[in-house]
Amino acid sequence: MIASWVILVVSLTYVGVLFGIAWWGDRRAEQGRSLVRNPLVYTLSIAVYCTSWTFYGAVGSAAHNGPEFLTIYLGPTLTFLAWWFVLRKVVRITRAHRITSIADFIASRYGKSTQLSVLVTLVATAGTMPYIALQLKAVAQSFTVLAGPDATAALNAPLPQVIADTAFWVALAMAVFGILFGTRHIDASEHHEGVVTAVAFESVIKLLAFLAVGVFVTFGMYDGFGDLFERARTSGIPAETFTLGMPDGPGRWVSMTLLSMCAILCLPRQFQMTCVETVDERHLVTASWLFPLYLLIISVFVVPIAVSGLMVLPAGADADAFVLTVPLSQGQEGLALMAFVGGLSAATGMVIVATIALSTMVSNDLVMPALLRIRWLRLTERGDLTGLLLFIRRAAIVAVLFLGYAYYRATGQSGALAAIGLTSFLAAAQFAPAMIGGLFWKGATRSGAVSGLALGFVAWGYTMLLPSMARSGYLSTEIVDNGLGGIAWLRPESLLGLTTLDPLSHALFWSWLLNIGAFVGVSLFGRQSPMERVQATVFVDVFKRSETAAPQVWRRSATVKDLYTLIQQFLGRATAHRTFRAYEKEHGVSLPPGREADAELLAMTERLLAGSIGGASARVMVASVAKGEMVSLDEVLKILEETSQVIEYSQRLEQKSTELEQTTAELREANRRLKELDRLKDEFLSTISHELRTPLTSIRSFSEILVDTPDLGAEQASRFLGIIVRESERLTRLIDQLLDLARLQAGHGDWAMGPVDLDKALEDAAAVTAGLFNDRKARLVLRLPPSPHPVYADRDRLMQVFVNLLSNAVKYVPEDGTGRVMISALPHGPAWMVTISDNGPGIAPDDRDRVFDRFVQVPRPDGAPPGGTGLGLPISRQIIEHFGGRIWIEDAPTGGAMFCVTLPVTRHATPPQTPPLSEAS
Repeated sequence: MIASWVILVVSLTYVGVLFGIAWWGDRRAEQGRSLVRNPLVYTLSIAVYCTSWTFYGAVGSAAHNGPEFLTIYLGPTLTFLAWWFVLRKVVRITRAHRITSIADFIASRYGKSTQLSVLVTLVATAGTMPYIALQLKAVAQSFTVLAGPDATAALNAPLPQVIADTAFWVALAMAVFGILFGTRHIDASEHHEGVVTAVAFESVIKLLAFLAVGVFVTFGMYDGFGDLFERARTSGIPAETFTLGMPDGPGRWVSMTLLSMCAILCLPRQFQMTCVETVDERHLVTASWLFPLYLLIISVFVVPIAVSGLMVLPAGADADAFVLTVPLSQGQEGLALMAFVGGLSAATGMVIVATIALSTMVSNDLVMPALLRIRWLRLTERGDLTGLLLFIRRAAIVAVLFLGYAYYRATGQSGALAAIGLTSFLAAAQFAPAMIGGLFWKGATRSGAVSGLALGFVAWGYTMLLPSMARSGYLSTEIVDNGLGGIAWLRPESLLGLTTLDPLSHALFWSWLLNIGAFVGVSLFGRQSPMERVQATVFVDVFKRSETAAPQVWRRSATVKDLYTLIQQFLGRATAHRTFRAYEKEHGVSLPPGREADAELLAMTERLLAGSIGGASARVMVASVAKGEMVSLDEVLKILEETSQVIEYSQRLEQKSTELEQTTAELREANRRLKELDRLKDEFLSTISHELRTPLTSIRSFSEILVDTPDLGAEQASRFLGIIVRESERLTRLIDQLLDLARLQAGHGDWAMGPVDLDKALEDAAAVTAGLFNDRKARLVLRLPPSPHPVYADRDRLMQVFVNLLSNAVKYVPEDGTGRVMISALPHGPAWMVTISDNGPGIAPDDRDRVFDRFVQVPRPDGAPPGGTGLGLPISRQIIEHFGGRIWIEDAPTGGAMFCVTLPVTRHATPPQTPPLSEAS
């Protein structure tokens, strides 16, 4: 035996290591160096499937039922080998619609039904309690095995002495871990990278620990597999223990394989790790072979350990503890302690992930929908609900864990680990008909899913859970032996006289018969709502759409301010600001508060809120602020159906005349293009001839005067020569700018791209144009960040843009000494935005796009001609767009025009942060 204090120190040290790894994982994610963006880490995190049932219970199952335990590994292997068929589709939908849990997934498929999400959450919670109890039982049992029989005294202690129970402290530690690393963010669709990293580490530890015991047993106690099995045969161990046989027939094997196939997707913790925590769909390619390999490796030594335990330990020894008791029987306390840590890893990983997943479901699908519907709470009128959401999730973690502990205290101390695990597997399998059916059958309805799940859950409780609780002594065995009300054909384990199946297959048969029957029958004879029809198409045809595709069927929209306030209310100010700035950058639009949001912005808001309050509640909240109603989807779908018929008919006609139509279309397009080119040529020649004729006319006229008037005075002749020189320079400048614009538009410009100090470029441009400002008696104000901020550009071209914009601005300010031009540089998402604003008359909205066309000029306020060629702004736009930025015009705060220019940061610089501004003039 090992001293209790040694076990506790090792356990606490291991838990401390887990905390450190989780903290490190979160820290790396915050620094942009994510650990989970690796297919190996992703695959290892999925191995949370291997719980203490795998670590301890598989050996116990092998000792009693032979290789039957292999079915628990065979099911997930089949699912992952067919990843492209089902698993990839589930992951794609989860990522595209920000699904946060299996309840959210199923409810979203069936019209974002609150009723269905509540039912799924209740079933998941009830089905997970036995599994959590299994883990607590395994940890407490393994502690007792290592520390000796005296440690079992607390297990039967009355409630006031429950604090002496090892399982209580394990549950408490897991609750603390789940709160610290599972509820750091409000948005549940964000990845819990610390938890994923810790779970991946635990998967390595439990694998190494189990292999260490297996290698010791096989090659330390015996001379390999052949020697071990030969001794087992001669010692009277039943051959069924180490040979592939089915003493109870194939029924139980098929049932367990089906259940394990469903479990890898339908267990809340597995859906969390496999789908919600996925950061890259391509990781499934690696997981499709690596995860089955992991299962194969961890199962290699199950039978050798079981056979060895049956040979070296006394008859009647607990087979679930063979992983510990076999090394102890050989004096290998260190190896046994290592195995204990492996079992602790298997248990803690499962419980932590399960509680995080269930807390999200309880918060999003039970508590928040209920609170939002209690009008007198007025939650929608509160400014910030992030604290409330965090509290609900943390309270849910504690509640779920200690409900599992209560189940363990009531029933979990009896029964084999495998039997407890199968109870949870069968509960989770009730999600499969609605989930898998909804992926491939557009006709499945919400009513069918609710009916099937409800009946399947009742059948599970009656045929599986009730006998389990009766066998544990928590309920009377009367109903199991004689049936409900003494009616024999209502006996839970032989319902309607069906006695040819084992209890597990019997429970699976009846629960799925009622579940699938109601699901299909009600769906066939029922009708879908418009929202169900839309969601059915979105889910079934997910690969025919982009990842962000969503039904956009709003007739009118909320304002940008309404949506911003809604996101800020549930996710916080920082998230709202970051989201809207990213939307502006991605779509190249400005989102002033009073602007009406389009359908895409509404859909994005709903997807974002779904991560914190669930899909059903998110739809309700967005609808509550939208100014309008949804378009009649019955009409939309009817039009789509009629349109599809027309398209199909048109396609048949097109097939008969494809070659002719293609030729006609090509000729028509070529003719249209020729006409367009001819029009552009005429327009350009007309414009350029006019622009060139003006300076040429002036040069010719004054030259003729000088030639024809030889006695012209020196002063007058000098003035005429000055005009000729200026017009020649203007003509040269015009030709140069035309050639420059032509090169830029043709992509033949010379560029010297590199990091450019934005502050220095603006200061140099201001210095170059200082003379113009002095002539106009205008003031130039620079508001620049105090430290250098590089952008990625060509410095000479960038200076050309700034000088042109400043020259234009100073032309239009008042000449009475009140003229003012301001230059500002501010962060703009992952770029910098430079604004040059004046207090002139401004530019009319209709002219703001037109001024970027060639030769377009806006008259000055004093009526004087604006000067210049009208090519500066078109050239500036070509330059800025080549840099990857944008240039546009807005109203200036001072009443004039404001030119806005965005410039990308250099690839060697960090994204800009909002710094304090310093003003200089």
